[in-house]
Amino acid sequence: MSRKLTTVVLGTILACFSLLSFQANQPVEAAAAASSGKAKNVIFMIPDGFSTAFATNYRLFKGQPSVMDSLLVGMVKTYSADSALTDSAAAATAMSTGHKTNNGMIGTTPDGIRHKTILEAAHEQGKATGLVATASITDATPAAFSSHIFSRDEESDIALQQLGKADVLLGGGKDFFLPESMGGKQKERNLLEEAKRSGYTIVEDRNQLQSASGGKILGLFAGRDMAPELDRRHTNEPSLKDMTAKAIDTLRKDKDGFFLLVEGSQIDSAGHYNDAAWAMKDTQAFEEAVALALDFAKKDGNTLIVIVGDHDTGGMSVGGYGQIGAKLDVLHQVKASGIFMADRLKSDRSNVKEVLKTYANIDVTAAEEAKIKSAKDAVQAINGVISERALVGWITYLHTGVDVQMYAFGPGSDLFRGLHNNTELPHLVAQVLNIDFGNDGHKK
Repeated sequence: MSRKLTTVVLGTILACFSLLSFQANQPVEAAAAASSGKAKNVIFMIPDGFSTAFATNYRLFKGQPSVMDSLLVGMVKTYSADSALTDSAAAATAMSTGHKTNNGMIGTTPDGIRHKTILEAAHEQGKATGLVATASITDATPAAFSSHIFSRDEESDIALQQLGKADVLLGGGKDFFLPESMGGKQKERNLLEEAKRSGYTIVEDRNQLQSASGGKILGLFAGRDMAPELDRRHTNEPSLKDMTAKAIDTLRKDKDGFFLLVEGSQIDSAGHYNDAAWAMKDTQAFEEAVALALDFAKKDGNTLIVIVGDHDTGGMSVGGYGQIGAKLDVLHQVKASGIFMADRLKSDRSNVKEVLKTYANIDVTAAEEAKIKSAKDAVQAINGVISERALVGWITYLHTGVDVQMYAFGPGSDLFRGLHNNTELPHLVAQVLNIDFGNDGHKK
């Protein structure tokens, strides 16, 4: 008994020394951040249009839990000031400023008040800032973190406001930085040239992005939105992971820390087209960007990651069409988006069988062929055939008003647990970053 007791005591002492040794080897700054709930950096990641059905179908598509599953902390209410169904502009404005606004409005409330965004607050505190998106960088979500305007459609004016607020801007939208897109008194301005003169490195393809250096980078890889992940191999555009990696590598060099917004924009686009394969592939691309950011945050120890959808798009279901089950394996055979396949149809659509076999590995039935041939919209018809084979249902081509899930990791992540209104999120981020976010805004 005495020998056993001695062994237990010695084992306990050795374990304590081992734990103390491990803790002594951890970065002091990281340990302090974890214990205080304060962070130096925040990576705010938005899978646009993503909801619980997307998450479940993606888990089935992948065949195992996603990287995000273990990070789940809560849910978020998404309604806008004028509708139970928000759009991306109003949702992103709520998440960036802490104020509800009408659909279509950017960084501005219906009373005309321009409210400071969390990115602007971080910039004012000396932090480096960045925007990454697979849509145009002037699209609603990145726009609402970096500009103030009554209509999301004024993308050239948005581009004008973005320069100087973000050190790194990566996405589509080159058209909105060129003179022909500018109106009124601005019509002669070339924002690409202005950006270059103010210190930005301009890049336009994957290779240029990889070799880019310096503290300010403007990467515009498409005239408008970038390509779906399914179709990326036909372009020289970087992936969301590529852009996220370059943004983190650039911003992390700032001694005061950084705020980075990363949007998986094409998940929303896929939802609008009811394209199940596109939705799963762009969710996979987003997950790869999350995994990269998570790896950085784990090593850094001083970075908060928040992942939250802005709304649901499409009203996706798991199963459907009067059948019990799910057949997500069907989507692994799809090698192109419905838009891409429709573009390959002949004018009389006589090659439906060949196109679906080549790009989706589907031997269409006579009924499916007739449906695609006679459809007013070939894209919708193709996506309908593929979704039904995968038993992925849809209820709309628009948004729905359901709550969406939220994930978080790092210092302060516990603050995000539970059911939140989307307007609470920037205040929680400011609390973790320990920055002033008390400005109630001003009229233009």
